[in-house]
Amino acid sequence: MSTRRFSIQSRIFIAMLLVILLASAMIIIVAIWQYREQAKDYHDSRLQRKENAIKTDIYNVLKSTAFFIESGKPSSITQKKINEISEVHKLKIDLYDLEGTLIKTSNPEDDEFIESNLSIGLIKALQNSPEHRLVFDKDYNGEIYKSSYSYITDSNGKYLSILHIPYLEKSDFYKNELNEFLIRISIVFLIIILIAVVLGYLLSRFISKSLKQVSEKMKQTGLNRTNEKIDIKGGSEEIHSLVEAYNNMIDQLENSAVKLAQSEREYAWREMAKQVAHEIKNPLTPMRLSVQNFQRKFDPNASDAKKIISEFSHSIIQQIDTMNSIATAFSDFAKMPVAKKESIDMVGLTKHAVEIFTEPYISFHSDKKQIQIQADKTQLIRIITNLLTNALHATSDIESPKIEVRITENDKDVVLSVSDNGKGIAEEVRDKVFEPKFTTKSSGMGLGLSMVKNIVHAYGGDIDFISEVGKGTVFKVTFPK
Repeated sequence: MSTRRFSIQSRIFIAMLLVILLASAMIIIVAIWQYREQAKDYHDSRLQRKENAIKTDIYNVLKSTAFFIESGKPSSITQKKINEISEVHKLKIDLYDLEGTLIKTSNPEDDEFIESNLSIGLIKALQNSPEHRLVFDKDYNGEIYKSSYSYITDSNGKYLSILHIPYLEKSDFYKNELNEFLIRISIVFLIIILIAVVLGYLLSRFISKSLKQVSEKMKQTGLNRTNEKIDIKGGSEEIHSLVEAYNNMIDQLENSAVKLAQSEREYAWREMAKQVAHEIKNPLTPMRLSVQNFQRKFDPNASDAKKIISEFSHSIIQQIDTMNSIATAFSDFAKMPVAKKESIDMVGLTKHAVEIFTEPYISFHSDKKQIQIQADKTQLIRIITNLLTNALHATSDIESPKIEVRITENDKDVVLSVSDNGKGIAEEVRDKVFEPKFTTKSSGMGLGLSMVKNIVHAYGGDIDFISEVGKGTVFKVTFPK
């Protein structure tokens, strides 16, 4: 799993635990290493002390032996004396002459430890060693012994014989002490880990609490919302810097929202004014021409004076009706629909609206005889009428036009679709279909589909279309039940 899926709280908590566990493991490793080194140093020094003491005892025994005084040979030491020295020092003793031949041993019956003759290589290595002493690790019956080889010398430093001591490293004391230490330190670390878990959780929660608060506020921030500033008591310097930056951003966002809203209102009024002026000028021009023509040609004494006045009045009234329809269209577009909780039979209402159009190529289909929705009857008729009017316009130049109105439903929605086999909508203008004042007709103000979209959205629905140039268009309107 990627680490970025973990929250900051989890990362802090896990990091603290890992640090404590790593520190605990390192302390335990160092403790074990220290105890082993301490045991090794103890056994090395103890072996050397024992070795020196045994050599001193053997030499003292030899000095008091009359045969040794006469001959100077270490073979004069008795088996009893060797055994006594071995018993005192609790170590086995092997005594060799300078050629490596065994002279005496403290335990003759223990054949595994006895070497009857030392190898020439070992004797040469002993002679060449800096301290004239060799220590080897040897395995006897699965136990590791340190075999020490050294010279016994007289008071003048003359070599008398070679001493071999097999020394078993008994580390029970250090092992027991190490085990007790590890048990104690494990208990301490367990307590520390439990405390760290609690503290880590509380600390990570405290640190992340401020960040979560900032995050929640940021999620609620929007250009068209009333954004609240963050007020955090406590927290780190970094958190306060983040909060201050966020609050500054809120101030800038509010200022930008005000400027944007003002700019959008001004733009909308300018565009609406242009559109109203343009649409009103269209009928005013023929009205002006008609009045000028009437003034120039009208003769009150003419025999057809009444007919001319009637024609002139009819033309003026027609242009006034056009201006009235323009004003009504803009009024309807500006008036947002108010959702009403009225139960309506969508099938019956749509069928009635379709029957208003007398074209034989308009057909209506529904999955059910009745489908109830909560909506406004007048607004729904306006939607159906606008969609059918657009479909009629799209099929006006088609030899075999076909318009189909269909109603379907699912668990949550009712879908009204109006399809035609008309000329279709070009790709470059599809993004502008629902924009105000956009139209592909030679007449009209392009407010129909924009008004339909406003009504549909006011009811929590949606409108969309699919179109193919030369094959037709399908508009789908979805209403929540």
